[in-house]
Formats: sequence, structure tokens, C-alpha cells
Amino acid sequence: MKVLANDGIAQAGIDKLEKSGFEVLVTRVAQEQLQNYINENDVEALLVRSATKVRKELIDACPNLKLIGRGGVGMDNIDVDYAKNKGLHVINTPAASSGSVAELVFAHLYGGVRFLYDANRNMPLDGDSKFNELKKSYARGSELRGKTLGIIGFGRIGQATAKLAIGVGMKVEFYDPVITEANLELDFFDGQSVSFHLTSKTKEEVISSSDFISLHVPSQKAYVIGKSEFNLMKDGVGIVNAARGGILDEVALVDALESGKVAFAGLDVFESEPSPEIRILMHPNISLTPHIGAATGEAQKRIAVELAEQIITLMK
Repeated sequence: MKVLANDGIAQAGIDKLEKSGFEVLVTRVAQEQLQNYINENDVEALLVRSATKVRKELIDACPNLKLIGRGGVGMDNIDVDYAKNKGLHVINTPAASSGSVAELVFAHLYGGVRFLYDANRNMPLDGDSKFNELKKSYARGSELRGKTLGIIGFGRIGQATAKLAIGVGMKVEFYDPVITEANLELDFFDGQSVSFHLTSKTKEEVISSSDFISLHVPSQKAYVIGKSEFNLMKDGVGIVNAARGGILDEVALVDALESGKVAFAGLDVFESEPSPEIRILMHPNISLTPHIGAATGEAQKRIAVELAEQIITLMK
């Protein structure tokens, strides 16, 4: 049985699948050539990440396809319901990358409160000639400890982010339309653990009371954070979106940055991805990463193993 990992897969997953008798193909096939490749090579399982699109036209054109796997959480690049109605298995790895995304959120937060996103742009240009001026400019930093982090969306990644925040010494508030309460277990290196019980507040309460806001919701038909939400925020708030492009109104974000309502933003995803707007890319108060939330070696290994285990269970 052949598995095509069209957007790549870590070696741990390949080894696990091959040990169970699967043949794993890691050729990167262009979207327009994918149909022919799948049919000509009798591929029965297609694994993708965010690059490859699996729409109903491809599903209809590949009758031998039995399984579609997404290495990650969101499956907006797959016509999931259509595939399931056609009898295909559709799987993903919702838990494997939660910690990696949460750590990226804090990379943006720490970089934001200490102006690293801007210092790393200006030090190579002016560090040798304007060192003291830059030192003075970036000497207005603040600490995360003691501040309130508001989390919009409290699934696995939202909860992983909350655990880091609590470890840092932050207060955590969250809003989720489905999850009303959660018990978080923080495990430490020496075997000790501490439990925290959190209860959801309203979206408006979280937005208006938070010093920093992190978004962790799937793709939506409308903005989760737009002009009206920015108006509710504290002056000087920091906001991070490492979830999905299109849930944050980027035009309203730029206006909020220009007015000082928002002090800085950290963006790992973009409305017009993979071609973010120049106004976003060039803004001096935005910390930027190219959709790398799950892109750690550890996460990719976990994703690969989790996909392999599901494929073996479903297909053998």
C-alpha cells in the first residue's frame, strides 16, 4: 500500500510506516500534476500539510484514494465533509504541535515587550553609529510577569499557551464558545505538578481586561477581531495571531497600531497568505514569521508518528 507524503514527513513516520509494510513516497508533486501522479502510482493515502490542497475535484479524480491525512490541526485546505461522504478516512494531528505553536506565541510576546522585532532590523543598519540612540529607544521595555494574557479559543493550543503563561507568572483569562471551563495540569522537570482551574469569560470581558491577547481559533467566515474589538482593548495592548489568516482584520490592526491602541502585533499567519500585504510586512511594530508555528523538529516528529499510527490502525 502506497502513501504519498506530498508536503514531506519526518523520518520517524516513514520508518514506522515502512515497518508495517507501507511504501512511503516523498516526491513533491505540483498541485496540477497531483491527480495523475496519484492514479499512475496507485497511491491510497495522501498526506499533506498546508501547501497541498485536496478539493472535491481531486477526490473525485482519484478513485483509489482511501485516506487523506493532514500533518497539523486546521484542515481548511481539505474538503473534509465531501471526502468523508465519499467514504474516505480523513485524519489530522491536533495534539502534536500544540506546544510548538505556544512557544512561538511567547517568542512574539517576549520579542514585542523588548522591541526585538525592531532592534533586529535596526542594529545591523545603525548599531555601529547610533548605538546609544538605539539603546535609549529600546529602554522602555516591560515584563510579561504579572500581566494578563487573554486567550481567544481554548482548545489544545490555547491551553498549551495558557500553561506557558502561568509558568511565566501571568494571569490567564480565556473565551471559547464551546469550552466553558478547563483544568490545566502543569508538569515540571522534577515530577511535581500543579493544577489550575479556569472558567471562560465573555469575549468582550477578555478583550477589555487583557494586556496581551493571543488568538487560537480555526478559520472563520468573519473576523474574530475587528474594529469594534480593537475599540474595547486597553491602550498599548499586544496581540498575537498564530492561528489562521482571516480571523484578524489587518486593516483595522494597522489603524490600531498607528493610533497607539495596539503597541505591537505578532503575526505568523496572514489574510493574503502566501503573499502578505506590503503594509503589514513593512510595519515597524509588527513581529513577523512565515507560518512556522508547528515547524519544530520535535513537533514534526510527533506529527509523523501520530499520522503513521493512525494510518496503520485504519488501513491494516
